[in-house]
Amino acid sequence: MAFDLDTLSLKDLKDLHAQVTKAISTFVDRKKKQALAELEEKAREHGFSLSELTGAAPVRKRTPATAKYANPANSADTWSGRGRKPRWFDAAIANGKKPDDLLI
Repeated sequence: MAFDLDTLSLKDLKDLHAQVTKAISTFVDRKKKQALAELEEKAREHGFSLSELTGAAPVRKRTPATAKYANPANSADTWSGRGRKPRWFDAAIANGKKPDDLLI
């Protein structure tokens, strides 16, 4: 497969470059998945999981956080207490409310 790169425009060269980069990336991903599947199958043949053999911790799935606080002006607007505080929470605290007053 030969290309005459001298006849391509800059746009065509950039498009070709993007396509080649993507093809390389997906090729590597496919090869990694194939190798992982082969290793998992080999470990299963011996009665183990791959994570047991490598010492890797199993992937934990987090459950969504439940709402803990509610906006006094709009009870549908809630916050779990995790992450960044919503503006309505900070405003309520600034107006003299306590976090316990906003609990659901």
